[in-house]
Amino acid sequence: MRRDVFQAIADPTRREILNMIAYQSLNLNAVAENFTVSRPAISKHMKILTECGLIVITQQGRERYCKARMEKLNEVSEWVEQYRQFWTKKLDDLGTFLEGETKRTKSGSRKKSGRRNK
Repeated sequence: MRRDVFQAIADPTRREILNMIAYQSLNLNAVAENFTVSRPAISKHMKILTECGLIVITQQGRERYCKARMEKLNEVSEWVEQYRQFWTKKLDDLGTFLEGETKRTKSGSRKKSGRRNK
C-alpha cells in the first residue's frame, strides 16, 4: 500500500511520535514508553511513518533508533501554502471592498446631513 505524508500526520499518535523524535533520535523502546497503547500499535504507527519517509530506523548494536526526516513535511507545507495564498487574496479583496463601502456610506451620510441644514 502506498502511504503518503498526509496519511501519516492524520493520526495524533503519529504526530506525537514525530514531535518526540524531531530533535533527537530515540530508540523504539523509548518511543513506546511514552504511550499507553500497546507496543504492536506503536510498531504499526512506526511502520506507517517509515513507509511515507517521515522517519528512518537504523540499527545500532541491539537497538533500533528512529530519526525524523522533517523535510518530508515540505509536501504538506507546499500544499497548505497554495490555500494560504488563495485565502489571503480573498480576505484582502474583502477588506478593500469593505473599506470602499465604509467610505461610500460615510460620504453618503455627509451629503444627507448637508441637505438637512439648508
